[in-house]
Amino acid sequence: MAAACALAPAGGALAATGGVESAPPLSATPRTSHKASLATWFGPGFYGQRTACGQVLTPAVVGVAHRSLPCGTLVKVSYRGRRLIVPVIDRGPYARNGAAWDLTSGAAQALGIADTVRIATRVVGIAPNTPSLGLPPGAPAVAIAGGAVAQ
Repeated sequence: MAAACALAPAGGALAATGGVESAPPLSATPRTSHKASLATWFGPGFYGQRTACGQVLTPAVVGVAHRSLPCGTLVKVSYRGRRLIVPVIDRGPYARNGAAWDLTSGAAQALGIADTVRIATRVVGIAPNTPSLGLPPGAPAVAIAGGAVAQ
């Protein structure tokens, strides 16, 4: 399963934006809710670098960094009526402001976040950790390689 993220408009149904239309079954993954937590976002200064989980960070990648959740853990993030299911693709955040989550710029943009904010989160599943985790469906191979083109 090529999994990554899905944006759920405030009205209900999930719209696929990153590989899956809904989170996989939770049979092996316990639901874990976190109370409102501080979140930051990262991106442009890190584009082209590999995440701790092995993905190359590009503007197309939609994911989240967390200090202890395993790579591929799917997290439902809610902010001001917007909901997004994103995979853990990196470690962090490392800002010294007490933030528990660090969203990619793609995830922050999809949620309408431009600053450090409080978000609600819930672990909803797990996806295989692959180099394309966090990329929208049909993303070109160039995005997976961080812009490098095989010759």
